[in-house]
Amino acid sequence: MSAVFDSLSRFYASSIGKKILVALTGLILFGFVIGHMIGNLLIFVGKDAINEYGHMLQTMLHGGGVWIARLGLLAAVVIHIVATVSLTAANRAARKDAYAQHKAQVSSTSSRIMIWSGLTILAFIVYHLLHFTIHAGNDYGTYKTTLEGHTVHDVYRMVIAGFSWFPAVLFYIIAMVLLTSHLSHGFSSLFQTLGISTDKSETLFKKLGYLFAGLILIGNCSIPVAIYFFHYGR
Repeated sequence: MSAVFDSLSRFYASSIGKKILVALTGLILFGFVIGHMIGNLLIFVGKDAINEYGHMLQTMLHGGGVWIARLGLLAAVVIHIVATVSLTAANRAARKDAYAQHKAQVSSTSSRIMIWSGLTILAFIVYHLLHFTIHAGNDYGTYKTTLEGHTVHDVYRMVIAGFSWFPAVLFYIIAMVLLTSHLSHGFSSLFQTLGISTDKSETLFKKLGYLFAGLILIGNCSIPVAIYFFHYGR
């Protein structure tokens, strides 16, 4: 056990180890972002579609599945942020020579604000959980509807009510813009760290990163924009 712990400690202490952890946890979070967006977009399919999706998540593994997923995602977020902060601190210390300073000057805006966009996204995740999961300060937990003869949580009504409040809509859109910035840089960096991207394919992965981030931005923002500005479902 001690040997395993020592090996893991040495792995994390190395720059390569931290980069691999950032890449792998980033891959997990990419998958979550895509899945979460697709699930939320079911609101445009209809009330029953998103309520059925919500009921499936809440009852998976007798209610334990969603909490396993939440705890796993929380662990991935924490590891991702801690490793990123550590790498950022190490990079800043290395920027004392002229070459590193030049490299920082030509880096993209997205890469320079990665740490701040990441922390803002974390703050949004906490707010989002309080708003829609824990129902702090609202009565969304009491919203019920009937689905195939069963009483279930009315996710459709909850989302409509949540995004009928402008501060929530504004914060959501700001967070999505920052998420787009984070994803556009993180996408190409992930494949570079995992050794999939080469000098020849680097430009392609950067373009794919911009495309992926743009789709996430449009997909996620379409929901609060449609509800608040076009009164969808109200």
